[in-house]
Amino acid sequence: MRIFSALYAKVMTWSRHRNASYFLSGMSFIESIFWPIPVDVMLAPMAMAKPNKAVRFAMLATVTSVLGAAVGYYLGATLYDPVVVPIIESLHAMDKMKIAEAWFVEYGVWVIFIAGFSPIPYKVFTLTAGVLSMAFWPFILASIVGRGARFFLVALLMAKGGEKMEKKLQQYVEYLGWGVVLLAVILYLSLR
Repeated sequence: MRIFSALYAKVMTWSRHRNASYFLSGMSFIESIFWPIPVDVMLAPMAMAKPNKAVRFAMLATVTSVLGAAVGYYLGATLYDPVVVPIIESLHAMDKMKIAEAWFVEYGVWVIFIAGFSPIPYKVFTLTAGVLSMAFWPFILASIVGRGARFFLVALLMAKGGEKMEKKLQQYVEYLGWGVVLLAVILYLSLR
């Protein structure tokens, strides 16, 4: 079954769209609050398709992601019980919030940097930072450094690979896609 080749072609088409920067900005913003799809899904093909604009795309993703993080912080600080808790409970993610709270206690501001850079769901930590009343400016600074490091790394690697990498990915996208699905299933079963 060839699912990922069609998805890859569609994403590459979207990455070349004249409004792709707006899509990237919107996605970066809402991903820091609630959106489950990582920004890299849009950023990487955009940087591959237009390598000369990779730095601009990374900057755009960083700025809008940190703005979204500030909104997530605000929601956690002011609207946790009436708005955030029902959403988290509907997603069955309350256990993730508890883990995030424990990590905040243990690691402090470093957890924001780590969550911003790694594939850990950043949105959980933006909300938790607000809930725990973390100092706002260190939160923003750690977000800028973590998100910026991640987005610039992704954009510059994809820009460097350019058209050559795009062709290689197109050739192996099915294997990579099914490998990620298999890895996700294994992780899910092992963490259950």
